[in-house]
Amino acid sequence: MKIAFTTKGTDWDSPIDPRFGRTDYILMYDEDKDVLTAIDNTDISEVAHGAGPRTAQKLFEQKPDVLITGNGPGGNAARALQQGNIKIVTGAGTMTAKQAYDAYKDGKLKSRK
Repeated sequence: MKIAFTTKGTDWDSPIDPRFGRTDYILMYDEDKDVLTAIDNTDISEVAHGAGPRTAQKLFEQKPDVLITGNGPGGNAARALQQGNIKIVTGAGTMTAKQAYDAYKDGKLKSRK
């Protein structure tokens, strides 16, 4: 399974970014391969409108099964992610990526419908 995190950095100790569209990085963890990679999303800070859908497109390219974030994506991005069958998990805004992963595995985060 591939799990994506919105983060402010590039490793397990990075804080979760509560924002989806304007997150600095998308951290990808491939559980099957035990590989962690970071996708730079800092260029989105220059975008005036449509940050959520643009970040969603970057996410689609990685083909995750799950997105773990703080507050979750806004309307347009949330609909696009749900249509892409990406499970959205929220409530990790005060955690590091590793803490969020552990909380998700323990069933302590909320899944959006």
